[in-house]
Amino acid sequence: MPAAAWMTLSVGAVIILIAAVALIRVIYHLNYVRGTLGTVLVGALVIAHQTRTVPEALTSVNANLKPVRDFCETV
Repeated sequence: MPAAAWMTLSVGAVIILIAAVALIRVIYHLNYVRGTLGTVLVGALVIAHQTRTVPEALTSVNANLKPVRDFCETV
């Protein structure tokens, strides 16, 4: 095989190796971003849960304050 063929094969192998390493790094970074996005999603769900609307607890609060309201009406 001529030297030019060996040189072409070696340069092609180096280019393929560099592309493979770059793709592996991209896969690593995408996995890291996926984990971070999962954390952000869980945080957003926690915030949504903690800032839910009042009517869920409002009925029980109103029921517990009925004796106070009745007493205030007699005064």
